[in-house]
Amino acid sequence: MKRSTTMTEGSIWRQIIRFSIPLILGNLFQQLYNTVDSIIVGNYIGSEALAAVGSSGSLINLLLAFCIGASAGAGVIISQYYGAGDAKGMKTAVHTTLAISVVSGAVMTVVGIAVTPIVLRWMGTPQEVFSQSVIYMRIYFGGILFSVIYNFAAGILNAVGNSKKALQYLVIAAGSNVVLDWVFVVVFHMGVEGVALATDIGQFLSFIFIIRFMVKSEDMFHVYLKEVRMDMKMAGKIIKVGLPTGIQNMVISFSNVVIQSSVNSFGSTLMAAFAAYVKIDGFNIMPVMSFSMAATTFTGQNVGAKKYDRVKRGMWVAMGMGVVYTFITTVLLLRFGSQIMGVFVNDAEVISLGVYILRFFCPFYFILAIMHILAGTVRGTGKTLPPMFIIIFALCVYRVIWINITVPIFREMKWIFMAYPISWAIGAILMVLYAWKAKWMPKHEEAPE
Repeated sequence: MKRSTTMTEGSIWRQIIRFSIPLILGNLFQQLYNTVDSIIVGNYIGSEALAAVGSSGSLINLLLAFCIGASAGAGVIISQYYGAGDAKGMKTAVHTTLAISVVSGAVMTVVGIAVTPIVLRWMGTPQEVFSQSVIYMRIYFGGILFSVIYNFAAGILNAVGNSKKALQYLVIAAGSNVVLDWVFVVVFHMGVEGVALATDIGQFLSFIFIIRFMVKSEDMFHVYLKEVRMDMKMAGKIIKVGLPTGIQNMVISFSNVVIQSSVNSFGSTLMAAFAAYVKIDGFNIMPVMSFSMAATTFTGQNVGAKKYDRVKRGMWVAMGMGVVYTFITTVLLLRFGSQIMGVFVNDAEVISLGVYILRFFCPFYFILAIMHILAGTVRGTGKTLPPMFIIIFALCVYRVIWINITVPIFREMKWIFMAYPISWAIGAILMVLYAWKAKWMPKHEEAPE
């Protein structure tokens, strides 16, 4: 039987970098969806439209984050079966995972379209951008089913070490998104409707290509479309591992909604600046999350193969890569911040505010890398509750308390942005203490069933 990349033998740093590079590029291309939207919106529609698209992002992420977290749980289970060479367990896990993705995507479509205006009002979205935000989000959620299925399918491929195929299909999706953004907005003047429609079509293409590949594959993750259904026992295992990560992601996204509402209270100019910076932020966050996912996959496969000695070595390698990457991007962003912000919008005041925001974030991204890569390693063993509690406390509970105390008192925007590096430091310290003191490494008899 043909097999994908196994991470249970050979050079650790080569395997992690070989796995991570396509994953990083794939995440960057995924980030390109929203980045191109912002560049075209900011330059061809205007700063109010940019604010509308940007303010919508936190709500979109809130609903999408839960499903992506659940897919990470499926990835842990699948990587352990793959490392153990259990073809029967793999087949059941893969088909159950896809069934979960279909149900989740359908629910998110209905919920997203229904709650859009309610949540936007709760967020305090200014009236001048409200109608455009509603239009953009409802069209986006009309095609979110394809994005959810794609992300679950990509999680399956990543779990077996095959991160290259997901990259190929994202390149196709991103390329079509760029072309369609230009056609719909610049040529046909469709406004934010065209931006959302271009994103939906790109997501549909990535969904079609990845499912077609899995159906035609002869590997252990081969998909039989007629057998895509839930095995309740397997679904229970996937949910048990994936639910904490899904809750974690959703709660963090909720804290970002709270922060976005504080940003909204300062007006559309700051909203546009923050929206542009969030796109830049993605080019730091996504690679960090890729290294974290590499640590999860590496850990899962080696736990499945009962090669526990390799797990902690892999953790240190992934962490070193994450820290080095964030140091490099910090230097580049601090040096060329105004030029990069200028790509998104022509408004001098928006650019100035964007650079101001950038200086609160960039010097501290290495702390975020440490936190997420440690969490990814622990998560790969199947222990997803401790990272969930730590990250929810640091990135949500603390941030919400900070925002609700400092912003009403001082009414200065800097207090919003200070919440981020402080929360990263709290999370990193707690994860270091857990990885150092707790007994999270499986015993030999705890290998997956």
